[in-house]
Amino acid sequence: MQNLVRIVLVETSHGGNIGAVARAMKNMCLEELALVRPQQFLTEEAVARASGADDLLQRARLFDSLEEALADCQLVIGASARLRKVRWPQLDPRQCAQKVVAETAAGRRVALVFGRERTGLTNAELDLCHYLVHIPANPEYSSLNLAMAVQVIAYELRMAETVPEDEAREQAPVAAFEGFMEHLAEALYDIGYLDERNPEKLLRRLRRLFHRAELDAHEINILRGILNAAQGKKRRSGEGREQWLKRLKP
Repeated sequence: MQNLVRIVLVETSHGGNIGAVARAMKNMCLEELALVRPQQFLTEEAVARASGADDLLQRARLFDSLEEALADCQLVIGASARLRKVRWPQLDPRQCAQKVVAETAAGRRVALVFGRERTGLTNAELDLCHYLVHIPANPEYSSLNLAMAVQVIAYELRMAETVPEDEAREQAPVAAFEGFMEHLAEALYDIGYLDERNPEKLLRRLRRLFHRAELDAHEINILRGILNAAQGKKRRSGEGREQWLKRLKP
């Protein structure tokens, strides 16, 4: 994604803000910075506030117009601190990130456009955007500085692109889970933990507990190893055991 997302700043007033934006971008693995008619650029403050991200400043591309900065982009999303009378299709930062990730996964280039510090983007500039992203801040004090706004959007992009470990896991198939539950019933019987008058109640509660845990195959193997160790020499045998365990099967 980092090679297909372009952060575009329009007529930025202070070089320090450009440096702070570069830092926010580098924090979140974004690399392409485009500047449209900046009033200041490579100032000492810009380099200082980039705080190690000055390589992004050195690679930043300068454009004379927003149209030129967007010429090769298939999706353009403009950021605005206020809602407009003319209704553009609007996204919140999380929806924006999901859309950007989907577009870049398909190989399309995306521009995220941020306007002037004091006045934002004009309506004419928003006409070039497919969507408007609005950060839902405190309605009584909704103004974020430029770098803060970029950081919020860049963070959501990073989170949308990164697959959490829990989502990457594959839940164990039903057969493996049911085999584990049978083993659990046997182990609890062998160590004398089950109430033989009403064992189903406990096993049903345990079943719900393990369903909530969404065990994967590796976790089931670990638990079955623990059950084997717990049973040890306490494993019961005989016809009575088999008959009793049959009643526990669903």
